[in-house]
Amino acid sequence: MKLLKTCKVFAAVAIALTAGAASLAGAQEVTLKVAHFLPPNSNAQVGLIGPWCDKVNKESGGKLKCQIYPAMQLGGTPAQLFDQARDGISDITWTVPTYQAGRFIKSEVFELPFMVDTAEKASPALWDYVQKNALDEFKGTKVLFMHLHDGAQLQFGTKAVKSLEDIKGLKIRAATRLNAKMLTALGAIPVQMPAPAVPESIAKGVVDGASLPWEVMTPFKMQEITKFHTETAPGQPKISNTIFVFAMNQAKYDGLPADLKKVIDNNSGREASVWAGKVFDATTVPSRKIAQDRKNTFITISADEYKRWQKATENVDDDWIKEANARGANGKALLDDARALLKKYQ
Repeated sequence: MKLLKTCKVFAAVAIALTAGAASLAGAQEVTLKVAHFLPPNSNAQVGLIGPWCDKVNKESGGKLKCQIYPAMQLGGTPAQLFDQARDGISDITWTVPTYQAGRFIKSEVFELPFMVDTAEKASPALWDYVQKNALDEFKGTKVLFMHLHDGAQLQFGTKAVKSLEDIKGLKIRAATRLNAKMLTALGAIPVQMPAPAVPESIAKGVVDGASLPWEVMTPFKMQEITKFHTETAPGQPKISNTIFVFAMNQAKYDGLPADLKKVIDNNSGREASVWAGKVFDATTVPSRKIAQDRKNTFITISADEYKRWQKATENVDDDWIKEANARGANGKALLDDARALLKKYQ
């Protein structure tokens, strides 16, 4: 009888130890809810978010896993994505912070007209700039990396736009408030909306065209909807750009064990921003080819016309400086810093 009791005690201890070990192992496995606003077949998920998740999973020995929620599957609108990460609705979000007009004033300087040539060169400049000047705008999150896209061009349904005279009075989708200001300065009528709303808006004639990068054209089959493409010449800063952030809920990051924090840190920062820029630049050629194969019309803004467009939008820079000053920042110094960083990475 005594032996039987002893065996039961050992068995109970063994079960408790096994359960404890399983519990500890489970506690070391973390599933991250990663949200974004584009379709699952988009470059953002296939080329960027998915590979990032695979990399941290491998480097963590399987302890870090991602559950990706594309196309606003966690609810809300694209403009609410940053706050979803800040508030813990998602653990990580990839989004355009400036979909919230007027909130990210200091960071949006990279969205001013004719600032950015390529995402690969500009994304590390954006990272350095925000780390130095604008982290307060991302409070409540840990910014993992930032980047720009391959540069917005003007994509039209049925309009051939070669000059300021051609663009006057056209309704054009704007991505952000600075993009809208730029289009207004060019004589167009901006209609601000997130990218997922663009295909239907052009198809139904709500807008004549859109300020869109080639990167996002393919997942929405925009090469079928738009027939005319107005572009800047190779090597020239694009008409406009948009900033993106890959941000993690700060409390979620703080709650990770040291080894998993290290994995996240190793896949964050300036180099991760460069990589993200490369991913977006790489989409331009294949996306344009689809439009070329469909015999769409391509229009390159002439050198003289480019200067006219630059001059027409000079007031957008001036207005931004005044707005930044009104928020207590030194707008001129911030714009100079952004341009110096862009030059550094050129």
